[in-house]
Amino acid sequence: MVSGPSSLTRLRRRRRFRSLLALLLLAGLAFVAWVWLPAPALTMPLVHVIDGDSLTMRQNDAPLTIRLTGIDAVEYRQDCARDAARWPCGREARATLEKLAGRGPLYCEVAAKDRYDRTLAACRTAPFPDGIDLGAEMARLGWAVATSDAYMVEEAEAQAKRRGIWQGDFVRPEQWRATHERPATAPRPPDT
Repeated sequence: MVSGPSSLTRLRRRRRFRSLLALLLLAGLAFVAWVWLPAPALTMPLVHVIDGDSLTMRQNDAPLTIRLTGIDAVEYRQDCARDAARWPCGREARATLEKLAGRGPLYCEVAAKDRYDRTLAACRTAPFPDGIDLGAEMARLGWAVATSDAYMVEEAEAQAKRRGIWQGDFVRPEQWRATHERPATAPRPPDT
């Protein structure tokens, strides 16, 4: 006569099943937390604005280059055309970001690193978290094109109101970079 597993064996199997289920549940929760929790945030003093979408900040007494996510601003050395004349739109884009960022500090949500080892981040001015979103404002003022859906409305507003680079003709920043050597950073203003 063949008998089934004993009640002790069934109890052990149930406990193992519950343990495995609990472990899978914890792994699932860890995955959800990893996907949905906000990116690491940094609050740092501003050191230098490089161009319309890049800045240098100080972290642990070392410089950290930040590239604003979601936008691509005209390059510092880039010119645009307005009323049949050339004008330094790249310098104006940098000046605008300098004005927006002020002296800092900035609150930046880190996304990743790019191929130039710059930290990709969305940055805001103080007071946190209600300060100005620098990427959104650069797109809204017309000094950058949107590279993600996040700032398409701001870009459309700038284009409709002919702000910044939308005042005339310009080469999109990625096309300008493709036809020019990698631009040098903007000269750093003297410390005062």
